[in-house]
Amino acid sequence: MYTRLKNLFAIKGYRLFVICMLLVGIGISITMPYLSLYCTEDLGMSAGAFGVFMAVSSISGVVVNTLIAKRSDSGLDRKWIIISAMLSSALGYASYLVFHNFFILLIAVSLFNGLGAAAMPQIYAYAQESANASKSDDKTFAMSALRSLVSLGFLIGPLGGTLILGAFGYKGLFLGTSAIFLTITVLVFLFLQERKAAQNNIRKRRSTVTYTLKSRQIRLPLIAFIFLFAVNAINGINTPLFIVNELQGSHADVGLVVSISAGLEIPIMLVLGALSRKISNHALMIYGCFISIIYYILLSVSTQSWHLIAAQLLQATFVAIIMGNGLSYFTDLLPNSPGLSTTIYTNGSIIGRLVGNLGGGVIAQFAGFRHVYWVCLALVVLSFLILWNTRSYRQTEVPTEYTQSV
Repeated sequence: MYTRLKNLFAIKGYRLFVICMLLVGIGISITMPYLSLYCTEDLGMSAGAFGVFMAVSSISGVVVNTLIAKRSDSGLDRKWIIISAMLSSALGYASYLVFHNFFILLIAVSLFNGLGAAAMPQIYAYAQESANASKSDDKTFAMSALRSLVSLGFLIGPLGGTLILGAFGYKGLFLGTSAIFLTITVLVFLFLQERKAAQNNIRKRRSTVTYTLKSRQIRLPLIAFIFLFAVNAINGINTPLFIVNELQGSHADVGLVVSISAGLEIPIMLVLGALSRKISNHALMIYGCFISIIYYILLSVSTQSWHLIAAQLLQATFVAIIMGNGLSYFTDLLPNSPGLSTTIYTNGSIIGRLVGNLGGGVIAQFAGFRHVYWVCLALVVLSFLILWNTRSYRQTEVPTEYTQSV
């Protein structure tokens, strides 16, 4: 394992990608636990207004990601896309301190954070191109390792946010987050080489885009991933409420469930990435769905808090597969379009989390906390069937008529 990790740094720019992805995870997670409190307590938003605010800003990220993805694979320099996105993210977080009117803040955050949403998929795309150029035979492991650094940042960030908030208040929190994204901007500007798409690959990428827009073999996996990310978001919302209200567990039980799952995700993600030479990413997606089916069956019949605590090994494995290897799954489907493939994955995660966050509470309110898990089980089974029916795509080539028509 040590040798394989060491070999990853032979990929050009990989050291910079490691630093950037860790900082991105920290930057996002510093403010995440406190954003709803700031908007409702300091800015006076209602819970419903805050939900609309987050939904609109998320959708703006999907729209901008899609528009940029098509062009990034057609010759635009990814370095300057990443720089522009990081600067926009810095301005987006600073906007919370400048604008206090709901509609003005909504416009500013949707604009800046929408543009900023392109940063992560474009870093992944640049890393994928670097791995291809370096002729690395460990591309899946390289991408899983980068994704695990975002998760590591999510473990570090909330603690840092707590310390900053206690010392400097919300002003320090948002300015500190902006400073992190400005730091990434400077690092990318100084150390990342400019790289335009090679002209001999542009035709392949354009034909792949055309094929993608018409292909059920791309749309269906995207739908499956939206369901899986929605299920994960619903689980995050419902499980603490289920433990306290249904199982009569304590807040300590909630903290234990969350910490066990988060702590296991990163090492499992690295191990699964390392197994990519032996197990295909598509097979891992199938296994991930099967593991999740078992997880939600256990939760739906659980009667004690320790049942959920023990089941977190399954949940951590599911999350590690979907988040760690899911990215490589889409790059396998679209090997000639790294910008588009990473954007499809990112957009699927954004839409899925949005659907889960909006739908989870509604389902729990009308059906009860336990029945939420039956809904999650149904969605995972549906995702399993979708992915199973697209299992032959990895052996399918883009039809030559598309290449010849460009």
